[in-house]
Amino acid sequence: MGLSRRFLNLIVESRIPGVKSLRCIDLTRQHFFNNTTPQPLNGNGSESEEGPQDATSWAPAADAGNLKNTHTTAGASALKMGRIWLPSPSFNFRATTSSVEEDKQMHCFPIGDRRVICADQSGSCFLVDAERRRVVTMPHLHKPKSAPLPLFVPSADPDDHNDGGGILFVMESAPEPEEGCSAQLSHQFEAFVYRKPVSIYYHKSWHCHPLPPPPFVCDRKCRENLPKISSYAVVSGGSHVCISVEGAGSYFLDTASYTWSHERAWTLPFRGKVEYVPELKLWFGFSAKDQSLAAADLTDTDSQPQLVSPWKEFNPHEEWQVSQDPQVVNLGLGRFCIARFFHNRTLNRDCKDEPNEQNCAVLTGVEVVPSRVPEANGNGGNGKVDLHMITHKSRRYMSNGSDGVINTVF
Repeated sequence: MGLSRRFLNLIVESRIPGVKSLRCIDLTRQHFFNNTTPQPLNGNGSESEEGPQDATSWAPAADAGNLKNTHTTAGASALKMGRIWLPSPSFNFRATTSSVEEDKQMHCFPIGDRRVICADQSGSCFLVDAERRRVVTMPHLHKPKSAPLPLFVPSADPDDHNDGGGILFVMESAPEPEEGCSAQLSHQFEAFVYRKPVSIYYHKSWHCHPLPPPPFVCDRKCRENLPKISSYAVVSGGSHVCISVEGAGSYFLDTASYTWSHERAWTLPFRGKVEYVPELKLWFGFSAKDQSLAAADLTDTDSQPQLVSPWKEFNPHEEWQVSQDPQVVNLGLGRFCIARFFHNRTLNRDCKDEPNEQNCAVLTGVEVVPSRVPEANGNGGNGKVDLHMITHKSRRYMSNGSDGVINTVF
């Protein structure tokens, strides 16, 4: 089975504040998948006869009595896994400088394969298109964002596909309370829209619009808790955006009228971005409980969505500390790349026990496959389809900061 895309894109942060680069790994040269589907491992390390299961390719699944030894084995194996050598930058870019004391920042918002919109601490924006090797100026944000969450809705118009058109929503992850009603416009929620300036124009371009805030931002009951957006997804074929808010429930934004509606008491069982995978007809993301890869059906939003078989693809070394939330990239045809980020601090004995700090990004290729559930008597199947994850290959990138740190994968 091949892939529906050729490149895995990385945003690499330089040691210089506000400087980043876009790098593109060619998946035809850097392989994260085996040529043939590997047999999963069972508890004793031999090949399983039960079909694909959740197991890593370098460490057997553990039973309760052997958990400590398995963690030790998995940690040692993590240090022995193959390394990634970063390709040369496709683009380098930096934040604007308006004053010496200004804290330089650069936020990157992916809008598809090899396209990313960048915004700095002043609200200045531009689009980097690695496919066409060009940079496009963009309208400013109405207000710079401190910790933004991006969510892209591709255009349904086939004429926009070559230009990567659609709507990019940019939301503050922890919005400040606002006075007034939710019908007024807010600079904490904005949208880049690819459209014609007026109907008589032939060419389309990007425009930035402030949006009304979700109701919880103007709710006096939420002012003391300052709730955060815990997860978000595009649902209903792109007609709505769903956000879940800690302690406040879920809200739905109509992507045509920009109005909020359908408040729900429940929250999505995920943490971070959730993405629809058409081949499997489910939404995939990381579980809110332990950040394992998981899936759910978000077709019916009248009731609390339930997770489908969370899977764990990687056991880190015991000394590695998680440095940021994991990310998953849909590579098509049921295949994904999972990125996990760690920080490690050891003593450098060659330099009088000075601390040696390293950042580690682990990229793992996994495959989610459907299989029919057999009947209790073992004869045939009962028509129910279950999902299993197969782990292929993992590669790590180690950095002490001088050669750049991976912080975004798309």
